[in-house]
Amino acid sequence: MSTPVLLADLSPSATGSLPRELVAGNGILFFTADDGAHGRELWKSHGFGDATGPGAFLVKDLRPGASTSNPRRLTMAGSQLFFTADDGVHGRELWVSDGTPAGTRMVKDIWPGAYGASPDQLLAFGPLVYFAANDGQNGIELWRSDGTETGTFLVSDLYPGDDVYSPGAPGSSSPRRLTRVGDALFFVANVNDEVFIWRSLGLSSATSVFSGPEDNFLSAFTAADSKLFFLHDNDEGEASLWCSHGTVSEQLRFFPGLYPHDLTALGGKIFFSAGGGEPEFWGEPEGEELWVSDGTSHGTFRVKDIWPGPDSSAPSAIKALEGKLYFAASDALHGRELWSSDGTAKGTLLLSDLAPGPWDSAPENLTPAAGLLFFSADTPGRGREPWVSNGTEVGTMALQEIAPGNEASDPQGFVRLGWDVFFTAQHPLHGTEIWGVTVRPGVRCDVHDDQ
Repeated sequence: MSTPVLLADLSPSATGSLPRELVAGNGILFFTADDGAHGRELWKSHGFGDATGPGAFLVKDLRPGASTSNPRRLTMAGSQLFFTADDGVHGRELWVSDGTPAGTRMVKDIWPGAYGASPDQLLAFGPLVYFAANDGQNGIELWRSDGTETGTFLVSDLYPGDDVYSPGAPGSSSPRRLTRVGDALFFVANVNDEVFIWRSLGLSSATSVFSGPEDNFLSAFTAADSKLFFLHDNDEGEASLWCSHGTVSEQLRFFPGLYPHDLTALGGKIFFSAGGGEPEFWGEPEGEELWVSDGTSHGTFRVKDIWPGPDSSAPSAIKALEGKLYFAASDALHGRELWSSDGTAKGTLLLSDLAPGPWDSAPENLTPAAGLLFFSADTPGRGREPWVSNGTEVGTMALQEIAPGNEASDPQGFVRLGWDVFFTAQHPLHGTEIWGVTVRPGVRCDVHDDQ
């Protein structure tokens, strides 16, 4: 594996171009950046494998000059990149790009004029993208697009007529939490004074699989095979774990205290962190630990009390890679470090004590890429820098630091493009820009001397 290399210094300064939303697709790394001359616009790179050498290029100045079109919600669907942008004329609308200036265009002026439809909640579904938008007549409802004007249309007006609280204004169901489960689309939407979870096959009709008062909060939608898991808070500040198998939904378990979080699918089940709170008042007696659910009440239980007793190991940044889970957690001896689990108590173990002893390396931004786990960790003398692991203790190592000494490069947003993995990082001279490493098999990993 290569030493991290700066892809391009787009805005030579101590601040940098501040790249965001790195997305890979069709041999192109897309992202947004502000080079100091064009405002925040859409950029691209072909990575280190580009015959012309590494670098990054402005795709198109959608709002010419120093003003910004501020592309958001970058989403690959098929071979096209969908995103929203404001060109200063049409308001915020849906755009599409193939990486060329000619192939970067507004898909449709959904709400004609300068106001814009403000598309949001973009979800790729094969070559299509589903999203919420407001056309000025039907309120905020569910739309779909194939990247053409004629193929961009309202799927369903779930809340027809006037808003119950604002007569004369169109009712908005405000679709959100869009999640693909097999061949179906699930999402949350309101009608009058109720909130629903809807199941749709992408046609005009949708079936409700959950309903409740509008003050109920539904979140953490996670697909595991044909099941949809989610959290339900009935306006009490605490949540229950629920599961839908496609027609109805059932409550699996109530969790007093803090919300369960980091729901992650593995092998048809979900794993998550739950139980946090003050044990004498709320939360689980064992504190916040790693849990699992197979979609049944009896199959929802704690995997392991990593920090025995009422103290919390507080698993976070849970990710699945090649049949195992990886996450950050604390125990009584090692501080907050990198752990792995095969889903059993016996197989839930400390993977590596990156900051030996009681110190915390506090792994963050765990991202599976190219069969490896990339993440950041904060270790003595190095600050927060990029790390990589192949799932073994000996194969968990620091990449060469980007910010020298105790300064932190704070790497984030790891994305794979071919045999390269890119991420944003801070450097004292370059500011925040995109860096990358090559993970081609047979290339040696450069490890810092103190590892």
